[in-house]
Amino acid sequence: MTQIQLSDAQAVILSTACAREDGAVFPVTASLKGGAVGNVCKSLLKLGLIEEIPAADLNTVYRHDEERGPITLHTTPLAYSTLGITDGQDETPPAETPTAPVRARKGTKQETLIEMLRAEGGATIDEIVEATGWQPHTVRGAMSGALKKKLGLEVTSEKVEGRGRVYSLPRD
Repeated sequence: MTQIQLSDAQAVILSTACAREDGAVFPVTASLKGGAVGNVCKSLLKLGLIEEIPAADLNTVYRHDEERGPITLHTTPLAYSTLGITDGQDETPPAETPTAPVRARKGTKQETLIEMLRAEGGATIDEIVEATGWQPHTVRGAMSGALKKKLGLEVTSEKVEGRGRVYSLPRD
């Protein structure tokens, strides 16, 4: 069986839905803008990771069908196996929502940023500027926008004596 590669947004939405007892995709907790949620859901439908079912709650409607009425989205068994979630129903549920690993495109500056932040000891703004060629304000914007808001990653910072402010991400 081939491994399904998920984008960051697909992984966040799918793992959140799989963590819900009913497997419902909606409400989407990821902070995606505009039509991004619809595009991600269409791609997950195409991959067979989610399916359309009649909506019982009008707050979870994905679309309206003339024949079937309000439709919502629900995870399929393929979604759980893709994320590596087993049928351990007798186990106590995890305290936190499990998330799929974040996969940045290979060879991008965003991937470089994520790797530097996940490295032992994290990275300073100056170190990231040197590695990426970005301006300091671009580095800060990428951490708060792309990493925190779009990917839902928790970037932490602390002052380290002799080094200044060091930013980091939890390691996988």
